[in-house]
Amino acid sequence: MQLRHVRTLLVPQDGTARVTCMAWSASSARFAVCTAERVVLLYDEQGERRDKFSTKPADAKYGRKSYVVKGMAFSPDSTKLAIGQTDNIVYVYRIGEEWGDKKVICNKFIQTGKLVVHPCPPYALAWASNSIVAAGCDKKIVAYGKEGNVIQTFDYSRDLSEKEFTTAATSPGGQSVVIGSYDRLRVLNWSPRRSAWEEGKPKEIAHLYTITALAWKRDGSRICAGTLCGGVEQFDCCLRRSIYKNKFEITYVGPSQVIVKNLSTGTRVVLKSQYGYEIDEVKILGKDRYLVAHTSDTLLLGDISSNKLSEVAWQGSGGNEKFFFDNENVCMIFNAGELTLVEYGSNDMLGSVRTEFVNPHLVSVRINERRQRGVEENKRLAYLIDMKTIATVDLVGGYSTGMISHDSKIDWLELNETGHKLLFRDKKMRLQLYDIESSTKTTILNYCSYVQWVPGSDVVVAQNRNSLCIWYNIDAPERVTMFPLKGDIVDLERNDGKTEVIVSEGVNTVSYTLDEGLIEFGTAVDDGDYHRATAFLETLEMSTETEAMWKTLSRLALEARQLHIAERCFAALGNMAKARFLHETNAIADRAAQEHGGDGTDYYLVRARLAMLDKNYKLAEMIFLEQNATEEAMDMYQELHMWDECIVVAKAKGHPMLEKLRRGYYQWLLDTQQEEKAGEVQEGQGDYLAAIGLYLRAGLPAKAARLAMSRDELLTNEDVIDRISTALIRGELYEQAGDLFEKVRNLRKALECYGKGSAFLKAVELARLAFPAEVVKLEEAWGDHLVQQKQLDAAINHYIEARCSVKAVEAALGARQWKKAIYILDLQDKQTAAKYYLKIAEHYAALQEYQVAEELYIKGGQTKDAIDMYTQAGLWEQAHKLAIKCMSQEDVTVLYITQAQEMEKQGKYKEAERLYITVNEPDLAITMYKKCKMYDEMVCLVAKYHKDLLGDTHLHLGKELEAEGRLQEAEYHYLEAKDWKATVNMYRVNDMWEEAYRVAKAHGGANSHKHVAYLWAKSLGGEAAVKLLSKFGLLEMAIDHATDSGVFEFAFELARLSMKQKMPDIHLKYAMFLEDEGKFEEAEGEFIKAGKPKEAVLMFVHNQDWDAAQRVAEAHDPDSVADVLVGQAQFAFEQREFQKAEAFLLRAQRPELAIKYYKEAGMWSEALRICKEYMPGRLGELQEECGREAGKKGSSGTKGLLEQAREWEQTGEYARAVDCYLKVRDPSNSVLVEKCLLKAAELAVKFLGQSQSMEVTRTVAPQLVAMKKYSMAAELYLNLDLIREAIDAFIEGEEWSKAKHVAKELDPKSEEYVDQCYKEYLKNQGKVDSLVGIDVMAALDIYAKQEQWEKCLEVAAKQNYKVLHKYVALYATHLIREGSWDKALRLYVHHGAPANPQNFNIYKRLFVEMVNASGMNCAEAYSSWADLRDVLLSLCENLVKSSEANSSAHEEFERMLLISHYCATRSAAQSLKQLDTMAAQLSISLLRYTDLLPADKAFYEAGVAAKAVSWENMAFIFLNRFLDLSDAIEEGNLDSLDHSDFQGTDIPFEVPLPAQQHVPEEQREEVKDWVLTMSMDQRLEQVLPQDERNTYEASLVAAGTGVHSLPCLLTGYPVLRNKIELKPGREVNKDAWYKFMMAVKTSHSPAGQNVIEFLRRWCGGLPSTSFSFQ
Repeated sequence: MQLRHVRTLLVPQDGTARVTCMAWSASSARFAVCTAERVVLLYDEQGERRDKFSTKPADAKYGRKSYVVKGMAFSPDSTKLAIGQTDNIVYVYRIGEEWGDKKVICNKFIQTGKLVVHPCPPYALAWASNSIVAAGCDKKIVAYGKEGNVIQTFDYSRDLSEKEFTTAATSPGGQSVVIGSYDRLRVLNWSPRRSAWEEGKPKEIAHLYTITALAWKRDGSRICAGTLCGGVEQFDCCLRRSIYKNKFEITYVGPSQVIVKNLSTGTRVVLKSQYGYEIDEVKILGKDRYLVAHTSDTLLLGDISSNKLSEVAWQGSGGNEKFFFDNENVCMIFNAGELTLVEYGSNDMLGSVRTEFVNPHLVSVRINERRQRGVEENKRLAYLIDMKTIATVDLVGGYSTGMISHDSKIDWLELNETGHKLLFRDKKMRLQLYDIESSTKTTILNYCSYVQWVPGSDVVVAQNRNSLCIWYNIDAPERVTMFPLKGDIVDLERNDGKTEVIVSEGVNTVSYTLDEGLIEFGTAVDDGDYHRATAFLETLEMSTETEAMWKTLSRLALEARQLHIAERCFAALGNMAKARFLHETNAIADRAAQEHGGDGTDYYLVRARLAMLDKNYKLAEMIFLEQNATEEAMDMYQELHMWDECIVVAKAKGHPMLEKLRRGYYQWLLDTQQEEKAGEVQEGQGDYLAAIGLYLRAGLPAKAARLAMSRDELLTNEDVIDRISTALIRGELYEQAGDLFEKVRNLRKALECYGKGSAFLKAVELARLAFPAEVVKLEEAWGDHLVQQKQLDAAINHYIEARCSVKAVEAALGARQWKKAIYILDLQDKQTAAKYYLKIAEHYAALQEYQVAEELYIKGGQTKDAIDMYTQAGLWEQAHKLAIKCMSQEDVTVLYITQAQEMEKQGKYKEAERLYITVNEPDLAITMYKKCKMYDEMVCLVAKYHKDLLGDTHLHLGKELEAEGRLQEAEYHYLEAKDWKATVNMYRVNDMWEEAYRVAKAHGGANSHKHVAYLWAKSLGGEAAVKLLSKFGLLEMAIDHATDSGVFEFAFELARLSMKQKMPDIHLKYAMFLEDEGKFEEAEGEFIKAGKPKEAVLMFVHNQDWDAAQRVAEAHDPDSVADVLVGQAQFAFEQREFQKAEAFLLRAQRPELAIKYYKEAGMWSEALRICKEYMPGRLGELQEECGREAGKKGSSGTKGLLEQAREWEQTGEYARAVDCYLKVRDPSNSVLVEKCLLKAAELAVKFLGQSQSMEVTRTVAPQLVAMKKYSMAAELYLNLDLIREAIDAFIEGEEWSKAKHVAKELDPKSEEYVDQCYKEYLKNQGKVDSLVGIDVMAALDIYAKQEQWEKCLEVAAKQNYKVLHKYVALYATHLIREGSWDKALRLYVHHGAPANPQNFNIYKRLFVEMVNASGMNCAEAYSSWADLRDVLLSLCENLVKSSEANSSAHEEFERMLLISHYCATRSAAQSLKQLDTMAAQLSISLLRYTDLLPADKAFYEAGVAAKAVSWENMAFIFLNRFLDLSDAIEEGNLDSLDHSDFQGTDIPFEVPLPAQQHVPEEQREEVKDWVLTMSMDQRLEQVLPQDERNTYEASLVAAGTGVHSLPCLLTGYPVLRNKIELKPGREVNKDAWYKFMMAVKTSHSPAGQNVIEFLRRWCGGLPSTSFSFQ
């Protein structure tokens, strides 16, 4: 949270004038400030003061200054202000809605309650979202929980700059708190991720003084601070601020609150999470009208224009939601196949449905868009379940209101505004209307290209081709008004009482105005204002639309019981009967209203007449009977001639006129010639003959036959049967006649009648029973009959039954039952079936079921037709495959090529290509495309079938296209051929430099485009070239390039026009060019123009034109005259004219060059002469160089060096002579070199000084040593008293006696040095045996280094104990490192274990290696454990005698000794069956040493041992612990171990984690299985066994008392009683001792005897053993 000062609302005073409190209204439109005078000042949102009023005390008798206002709060509607005062009261003032309204007290409250006691007065108190923040004079800020517990404390008591905290305020979101003190505002921000308060950067305001009040604006954007001096300052608050699309300013005033401001209009929307979630990002979508924001668990939506905001639960979906804002009332959200609807302003989801179709045209939502009578909430949804099914949902009740299935795909749908009717259009452009309440669907328009509901009504506008269609009354969809159109409808507008259809007619837009009156009618009806609807219809002329509206209004008026309006409607419709009926009804209703009050429609007679009008006579009857108006009910039925109902009523009510009614009814039926009805009456009364007579009179023989067949007594009356059958046959009712004949068992007659009446089912059933021979004939006749009735499908089976296969096939084909036809044909002979197969094949070919068609063609013997089918369908591969089967390859190829050529002529190139490819003739396809200039297709084929020719093809096509002038296409092919240069040249030739430059830049090298630009400029020339090159920034480069390319005219032109400073450089390069061309005179001029005359001189010198060089040098560059002379001299030297050359160089004052040239010529004497004469200072240097040169020449130079040396020697230059002798180097003549060295040394000793002779000797002697002349070198050293060097020379020559003699005679101090060197010599030579006599320790070190350990220990043993054990330790360390710890252990068994601290790590390592080794828990391991035990015993005995006695190391080794003893004893016990229990006890006892033993291995061995002796409780606990340890090893820590099973035992909890598993995987799995099995055993108790101490039986420490018992040396268990003391501190259990002794005695076990022997040695003897066998 950041604070920025905005303005000062109330200027501070000079003295104390505390602002006691402040408050913002909920609407943020008002801001209240209470001053020290207890006056409340009211400000508007912009900070302008608009009003004020004074407060009052709780009791006036204490005076107006008896209290201080401490808090204020506005009501939610901002019209009331609550003021809390220190006199323990809260007043509520009504301040009104307008500035200046009268202020009155409307309520008051007395203070009560306490939450928590703060350490000091909490002047600063704020209620945040997650805690209560309090602060005061102790400079501490404390956050309390809702129950009063302390959550967090911020202590500033040590901050000397901080004063007491005086006030606090919480942000509207509750996630920030500002605390005021002296000149400072501190900010705390709640962190949801850490669930803690975080301190922000404090705001320092100098000279503000103590802040006494704070108030936060409700939208969180401003905070106001009141000061001690009466000032009020306003601050801007925000976490961050950003500009969105340059249209909106988004200010995050808190983690869960954002203010969105429209920069153009200034309107603001406060977006806030009601749950306090942090808002991640705010987006403004839907034409910049709608807000969308996410939090971690919710989704915030808002309509900026209406300021309606919503927050709904929403789980994060990675931002994959799609939002649709087409409906201004609801937001549609689609995510993962689910459509969710959220109504703006509601915090609950409106609904959610599964659909994959979220196009706004395929979803329609209506939310209370047009209010209806008696309906408070109307929210409807229509959407697609699939492309052919629409679902409609009532969103208020959350239930489905309909499911509409359609036969075609739907591409548009929309509900009307009330949600009761649905329009939808399918892909066939058919417009459908669906009435949701009646579930009826009607097609109202075909070829519909546009449709829309008119807003605010149920009028529909649609377009059908060139017609505008309008349904003013959608309840009568057949009533449509149509107008001709020339264009297409693009929009529908309804504004200011006018509805227009906007039609685009090409460039013009035309509007068609709809009849607003007709539209208004629908609105009036929906509003329930039928009088207004009637008045409106009165103004219209009668038309189809008006008639439909009168009908609609009549229906609605009747439903609403507005009978006068209904009467008027029927009158307008010309339905005078209903109008008159309603007129009479209205008269009755009016009379009833006068008599009984109301409108009279509830009067029973009115209700009954309305029911009669609705043809609901039963309801009318019920109404009459409820009023006991039986006569009226009967009159109603009689008037309607509903005699049956009348008689029923009379019978029910016991009316006396019942019989008379019946007679009258019968007579009336006869009089009105209703014989049928009269017959039914007679039948009902049981007079069947009379009834039959009446039926026959009425011409209803079938009804008479039904009655006769139902009564057995009538069937025996032949006269009746004859009359009925005759009437039936006369009426051609053959089937009924057959039924009658069959009933009277006249079967032949019945069969004939069935046949004549085409009742074949009954005929066949009868024939099967009575005339089986005629069944086949009847089946065929049945089939023929069905064919005549066009029921071909049904005829098939009958023909099959009649064995008429051909007719069956033809019927199947006629019925399009193709599969059935195939089935029948497969059973026929080929000749009969062939022609039918072809017909069926053609059908399947038309359906593109080519595989089936192919089989049928083949069955019909027309394979060629199958090939043609595939060819016409473009299935060349299938056609080819089929053709190969029945045609030769050549014929197939010819067929396909011919077909392809035909396709080619028709312009069907793709089909032709496929044919060519099918017969492996891609070249013909390539040629075809080339001929047609379809180069892209041609290239594709080349790339596919001739990839190696692709580049050449592109190149060829590029050239062809270039020749045709199709340069862009040529460019493509050149570039595809990787020949961009050809593209550039093409554009250059066509003077299209810009294109050339583009291609070079895009596809050429780094400098290609620069070269093109240069050529472009060159083609332009002059100023144009300069401008072009300047545009590309290549001017200087172009000049350089022109110069380098020899185009000097262009270079001069460019430089002259733009870069004159480049002219000298161009002249110079031009001169060099001319020089290379041999044009020296022209070059001379250019060099001079370039200001480089010296270059001209050098040119002439180079060409040996000395005169010209001299002339130019004298005229333009006098300094170069010497260079000319030097050049002449060099030329003379080359001509070996030495005198002439020397003269030139001396003239040029360059004697050093003369020396140089003489040296190069090997004329050293001439060089020395010139040097001596003209450069004497360099004479010595030259002489040395001369000597070195002689030395380099080898043997040929050696002679010269010897001569030079002798010459120097003769002239007395001994030092130079010595140097020459020393320089002699001749590998082929070592004798000569030796003589020279000795001569040099001799001369140095004789004639040179001490230091020089010393230096020469030190040079010569090493060389003699290198030549293996050790004695000569030593003598030289001795001549100069270099004793040590002489000794080294003798040592180097391995002349040890001479070296010792010299050392002894001349330098006794060096004798030790000689001896030491001799030792080193023996070491290096490996002559250890000789070394032993000189330096035994060195010899031992060599033995150890060479790993000759046996020799080493043998020699060391001859020295002393300490030396021996030094090398024993080294050997043991070596063995342990190699993994041979057993050999190391035997080493100490053999040599003993001294108590040297240096060896302690070795002993520990031996112990660790052995306890970690596998396979040591067995009888065979006894010897190893016994060795370790004996070594540790020896060590402990030695430690007792040493300075390490009773040290921590001593104690540790004593524990190791005990452990190794237990392990050895266990191995001994394992060899004896009778000691199994003792072995198990020892394994269990070892668990107390798991700080030294690997824990997992120890628990495994203990568990297995316990299991072996059937101690299942202990085995389960130990093995369970083993599995836990195994898991801990895998996880890498022991934190998850549960120690509850081992509480009160001496088994340690803190043990080292083993680095690896000590038990193999297979054995671990076995343990898991066993533990799992045992865990199911109810008998198992997971408790360790206890002894009389109530302590774990193997624990040495009693759980209750802490008394420590000694362990038994044979079992490891505590010795409690019956003990045998072997030595103080060492005891055994008597039973264990006797058991062990008996087992050893009886088995003569060597291991057991060894254990007893060890105990005797360890304990200093054993008690006498006597056994009693009682």
